[in-house]
Amino acid sequence: MLTYKAMYKFLDEGVHGEVLDFPGTITFAETLEKTRKSLSAALVDMAETNLQNGESLPQPNPTITDPESDLEEPIYLLLNATPHIQIIPDLATS
Repeated sequence: MLTYKAMYKFLDEGVHGEVLDFPGTITFAETLEKTRKSLSAALVDMAETNLQNGESLPQPNPTITDPESDLEEPIYLLLNATPHIQIIPDLATS
C-alpha cells in the first residue's frame, strides 16, 4: 500500500480534487464525496497506466502541500496482483 496526499478545493461549481504527489491525477465533481470516489478511481487508473507502460510509480511525499487547498488528506493506493493465464489451443491436435 502506498499513501499519497489528496487535496480538495471547494469552488462554486463543485469540488476540485488532485493527488499532489502523483502528477496528472486530477478530478472534479459536485460534492466532496463524489470527488473522493472519482479521485480514488483516477489514482488507480493512473497507477495501472504507469505500470502497463513500464514506468515506475511516483514516490509518495508526505511533506507535500498546496497552500490553495481547502482540505488535504491521505489517499491510499492498493494494487492487487493476479496471475493471468491464457490457454492457446494446440493447432496440431485440433
